[in-house]
Amino acid sequence: MITILKTLPTGLMTLTEPTLGSWINVINPTPDEIEQLAALGISKDYLTYPLDVDERARTERENGEMLILLRVPYYQGDEADIPYNTLPLGIILTPTHLVTVCKRPIEILDSLTSGKVRDLSTAKFIRVVLHILLKTAEHYLSDVREINKKVDILEDRLQMSTRNRELLALLKYQKSLTIFTTSLKSNELMMERLQRGQLFRQYPEDEDLLEDVLTENQQAIEMTNIAANILSAMMDAFASLISNNLNVVMKLLASITIVVSLPTMVSSFYGMNIHLPLQDHPYSFVLVMGATILITLAAVWIFVKRDLF
Repeated sequence: MITILKTLPTGLMTLTEPTLGSWINVINPTPDEIEQLAALGISKDYLTYPLDVDERARTERENGEMLILLRVPYYQGDEADIPYNTLPLGIILTPTHLVTVCKRPIEILDSLTSGKVRDLSTAKFIRVVLHILLKTAEHYLSDVREINKKVDILEDRLQMSTRNRELLALLKYQKSLTIFTTSLKSNELMMERLQRGQLFRQYPEDEDLLEDVLTENQQAIEMTNIAANILSAMMDAFASLISNNLNVVMKLLASITIVVSLPTMVSSFYGMNIHLPLQDHPYSFVLVMGATILITLAAVWIFVKRDLF
């Protein structure tokens, strides 16, 4: 799907044909759409690189065009093996157009194409790129906060759990944080390379925005690292806790089994066809039952004192 946007005096508008200074947003393009964009002079390789979900963050220059590839976060759902994952977003800078290419719709671009960002002009390509980088870092921070909230809920469930379900759910979020850490670091290296290339030094406003981008990205890296370290330590602790909870349950069941077996043992003795004590006594049943109850209560008292109940 191809959407062509341009900032006009009335605001951010959608066009039917690309013009000078327009922003071409491409989501999961078909082969025909790639050919259509290639006819505008845009490199086919630059259009197809972002469609490979394993592409790393980097920059390339060729024939007056520049490709910026960064990893952006997206939410797959709590039932997925990796609830929060990343995918490549391609930003292509040409002398006449700004092109963004992604495999699927993402909130980062939706928030910019909605026209809610103040002073966003599609003619200022570098500033649009900086806004995309800033929104990406902010989205990472937002997703890490959501992961922390969900981990807190799982932590409450795990305290009394003897199952692996909650621990496996924590493992999913640990995978997400590991992927976030790798993607953020690759984005940081890519942005440092752009910074050394003086790409963002054209306007003072761009330099200020670049500082915001670097600060937010660094904060996202630190917050992700902290969350990953806490989650790793928590998983180790709760793995031991689950084992301990299981031991407590097994200890309780063993104690109950012993207590229940005592009356059964006494009744088995008095069910034998041999001469037994008190068998001719008129209150033999009461005496045997009383002795059985006393033995059982004594066993319960011993287990309670030893914290086995």
